[in-house]
Amino acid sequence: MARNKIDIDEVLESEFKLEYLMRILAYVKPFKKTIVLIVILLMLTGIANIVNPEIVKITIDKFIPNKRIDFILLAAFALTATTLLTSLITKYKITAMNNVGQSAIAALRKDVFSHLQTLPFSYFDNRPHGKILVRVVHYVNSISDLLSNGLVNIITDLFNVLVLVAVMLAVNWRLALVAMSPFPVFVVIIVLMKTSLHRAWQNYSAKNSNLTAYIQESISGMKVTQAYSRENCNQGIFHDMIMDASEKWMKAQKIAQAIGPMVDLASIAATLLLYIYGIRNFDNGITIGMLTQFTIYVAMFWNPVVNLSNQYNALTTASAYMESIFDLLDEKPNVKDADDAVDMPVINGDIEFRNVCFAYEPKQMILNNVNFNVKQGETIALVGPTGAGKTTIINLLSRFYNLTDGTIFIDGIDISKVTLKSLRRQMGVMLQDTFIFSGTIADNIRYSKLDATEQEIIDAAKTVCADEFIQSMENGYDTQVNERGSRLSAGQRQLISFARALLADPKILILDEATSSIDTETEMALQKGLDRLLSGRTSFVIAHRLSTIKNADRIMYIDKGRIIESGSHDELMKKQGAYYRLYTAQYAFLDE
Repeated sequence: MARNKIDIDEVLESEFKLEYLMRILAYVKPFKKTIVLIVILLMLTGIANIVNPEIVKITIDKFIPNKRIDFILLAAFALTATTLLTSLITKYKITAMNNVGQSAIAALRKDVFSHLQTLPFSYFDNRPHGKILVRVVHYVNSISDLLSNGLVNIITDLFNVLVLVAVMLAVNWRLALVAMSPFPVFVVIIVLMKTSLHRAWQNYSAKNSNLTAYIQESISGMKVTQAYSRENCNQGIFHDMIMDASEKWMKAQKIAQAIGPMVDLASIAATLLLYIYGIRNFDNGITIGMLTQFTIYVAMFWNPVVNLSNQYNALTTASAYMESIFDLLDEKPNVKDADDAVDMPVINGDIEFRNVCFAYEPKQMILNNVNFNVKQGETIALVGPTGAGKTTIINLLSRFYNLTDGTIFIDGIDISKVTLKSLRRQMGVMLQDTFIFSGTIADNIRYSKLDATEQEIIDAAKTVCADEFIQSMENGYDTQVNERGSRLSAGQRQLISFARALLADPKILILDEATSSIDTETEMALQKGLDRLLSGRTSFVIAHRLSTIKNADRIMYIDKGRIIESGSHDELMKKQGAYYRLYTAQYAFLDE
């Protein structure tokens, strides 16, 4: 079976880039005062904790032999106070940094979502939507811990290690070197593991992305799946994808979890070497208290090393996710405002296509040198075979895609020179793919005009003959509908979408198969409202049901990306060309 875009792994960089970390740090920059305070407090507790082994040493070497109970109690009090202080500061750090991390994650997710809305149709045409969804939700969540605790812990653990090393060297440099002797070997192993660990998490990230994309597609297509009894086949595909993701996860975990035991072995080896060296050198100024002190130092040295290795593991994991997130954020919108773009003035409705060419893919032209003029208030119907380029024409007029060549003018203004918002807010578009959002019916109609009054919503619904069925529902216009309008029939969804387009009171109205799912009786009632609406408004109508476009001012027959016929219904019928053959064939089919 040929592979589709869902099970093709995303290709990510093989190495972690510091650039990703610096870009993530920008999201915590607004909280730098809080972070600096926490770092300072943690450093102070780190210094206080480093003093503890010295207290233990003095207690063992002096207070206990001299039976100084008062100093022993004082030492115990100091150790207890340090422990309580550390606990309080740690609690504050966790609370404060979780707030910082979640605020940063919210800002990052907002940037991702905002950027998604600037990307053109072509970006979504070429990618499974589940692979986009996993970046916005799962990948962003996966770097939450890095922002909440990881960055602060890295700074403080590094500080603690450096201070501890300095203290150990100052107390007894020979014991210090013995205690740290396994460290170079540990560093070499970590460096050797770095690339394989990063690649392992990248591989899991890719498989998890495939899995999410397949789940999203399966849910969207569940009705088709059950209609064709594909459940068992789909379960098999899903099982294979789960196994792929699980295998990659286990491989990444095996590499990641190897770090902990290596740290434990290094710590045990350091303690053993310390005891051997200390026992052999009791006569050279090394006391039991000092040996105990360095035993504690070893644990204190390797604890932050363990933390740093864990943070390195988390950073490596997060880097694969950051790469995917920034890959999305770095996607350049190719349909965007020009640097010198100006707002579109109030549109009258004169339109010109001049030598327009367009291709979705290189060397596969959809439109070839299309030229036509439309006067203000005209209704233009586009007909022709599937794939001829009808929907492409209205997509280009709305600037959903960039032209391959040529120019489109509205009122003599090149639409590539005006801002997208100022152009589109004066256009009403009802696309072939009717989409109903979760929420109330009123919310769905109001989608095109957020400040619309209740009466304006009702008037729009009445114009398109939707008011009657809406009023018959349990809560009328406040009735909740599910995502994609699963509670509604196809015809009802189209009528609501129609009302949404009309509510915007557009200067240019685009209807792509607007009545394809509406029954004949409703269509006849709707046509009266449309006639009033289309009057004085420049409109483009695409319809395979030719009865709906007979009254258009002009009908253009599109075939293979060219306009091969243009005229009124009567004019084209007299020519007995392509439109005539299409019209007579359709009615001959209906008469049978």
